[in-house]
Amino acid sequence: MRWKLKPETNPQITSKLALELGVDNTLAKLLVNRGIKTFDEAKAFFRPSLSDLYNPYLMKDMDKAVERIEKAIIKGENILVYGDYDVDGTTSVSLVFSYLKTIYPNVATYIPDRYAEGYGISFQGIDYADDNSITLIIALDCGIKAIDQVNYAKGKGIDFIICDHHRPGDKIPNAIAVLDPKRVDCNYPYKELCGCGVGFKLVQALASNRDQTIDDLVTYLDLVATAIAADIVPITGENRILAYFGLQVINQNPRTGIKAMIQQVKKEEFTITDVVFMIAPRINAAGRIKHGNYAVELLTEMDFDTAVKFASEIEKNNTDRKELDKTITIEALQQIEENKEQENFSTVVYAENWHKGVIGIVASRLIETYYRPTLIFTKSGDKLAASARSVKGFDVYEALEQCSEFIEQFGGHKYAAGLTLEPSNYENFKAKFEEVVKNTLPEELRTPEISIDAEISLDEVTPKFFRILKQLEPFGPQNMKPAFMTGGLRDNGYGKKVGVDETHLKLNIFQGSNQKTYNAIGFSMGEKHQITTNGNSFKAVFNIDENHWNGNTSLQLLLKDIEEE
Repeated sequence: MRWKLKPETNPQITSKLALELGVDNTLAKLLVNRGIKTFDEAKAFFRPSLSDLYNPYLMKDMDKAVERIEKAIIKGENILVYGDYDVDGTTSVSLVFSYLKTIYPNVATYIPDRYAEGYGISFQGIDYADDNSITLIIALDCGIKAIDQVNYAKGKGIDFIICDHHRPGDKIPNAIAVLDPKRVDCNYPYKELCGCGVGFKLVQALASNRDQTIDDLVTYLDLVATAIAADIVPITGENRILAYFGLQVINQNPRTGIKAMIQQVKKEEFTITDVVFMIAPRINAAGRIKHGNYAVELLTEMDFDTAVKFASEIEKNNTDRKELDKTITIEALQQIEENKEQENFSTVVYAENWHKGVIGIVASRLIETYYRPTLIFTKSGDKLAASARSVKGFDVYEALEQCSEFIEQFGGHKYAAGLTLEPSNYENFKAKFEEVVKNTLPEELRTPEISIDAEISLDEVTPKFFRILKQLEPFGPQNMKPAFMTGGLRDNGYGKKVGVDETHLKLNIFQGSNQKTYNAIGFSMGEKHQITTNGNSFKAVFNIDENHWNGNTSLQLLLKDIEEE
């Protein structure tokens, strides 16, 4: 692990902010490093307000999108709400469909089959719309590159409104409206919305035509917060506001389908991290193992008993997904060893029988062993399909662009992408991708980095300090849970390896002459126990959290790494 202490960008601004807020310099530094430099910016950060959301009509084509939907309602047209099969897509469809159904009856949903149709807008989906006399399709979390599909639909008299957040290509589809804050000609102030976030802005605009305010739309924010968490978008700006209030809905009054899932998880309060690891995988499992429609049915169901049945089925899908994920990961690791590719700059592996629904998860798993850009391929019809995942700081989307001569189609983000290619191009692509990564991945990015917010002494870790840290939530990209570094640490002699296989490390540590001890736990760090024995001095990077045990609550250090001094 590489330890990287964030530099103090401007000590004068930090000191001034600490004085204005009445906090210590460490907390002020945390804020300044998050781009918060004034009292008013800090106030807006600590007290998110729905009134700070931007006017949806600032997004290019929003007026055209609303006008076309209103026309469809007046004329009694059939509307199809179409979305991707992942969490962002299914929550987007559930949100827009749920809202439209409150104002208009002729609305249906469509999620493409991951295996028969693949990612994005399919010709099969357009044929379905044509067969059912649908004349308007609202596409969510996909469509920004669907040039041919939109033209095909136009030939059948079907209009498209596209709501996407992925990078556009050189051309924009010839749709009635294309809502995408990443369009170069879109001046919307916040660029990092997820697909569900763009869908919410559309609903916000439609609601304003009906004298509804943002307060009337809060009930939909559990879906938006779930999508923000699952899609790993920055928790800044509008995303922070939407996630903050969405978590309140999840914890206080979630929709029936989410309540049914929460009942199975049996957790009292959810953070963004809990949503990422507990709610999102369950929603995702439907599209990965069966069909994304199951997720939409769950998220739009009003009857609790019915929702519980849907949730039970999805729970089974999630269990199956875990087994597949585990099996394929083992096989992929074996393939790397058999091909003697342990020292490669990238990982590209393929087996035609690997389940397409879990290859993205497997790519992330492989990065835990071989920290480098990773692609997992499987057979999909007569093509090969892959999921790509990257390491911090490396743009895998740009790397794929450099390999485009061997790719049929691709799309995605900096850290995650999907692609298809002809089987005959696999070896050429693999060699080219390895070459691109070798030439463009800097040496320092080949080792996992721990980003450290500040160096502190243990006596700064107090209940008051932790209470203020809690106010930085919700945590996520560009607003990660603060990590601290402390040196001169010793264990009081009671430290030990714990867990069934003694894979974890439990310590009671103190610093210098201050004999007050702090409980610390390091998951998967049992092999580092020797560093802390015999009174050895060491340094650690950690998060601060609460430990709840036998009705008691105490502060606990969650170790991220330790090193000898």
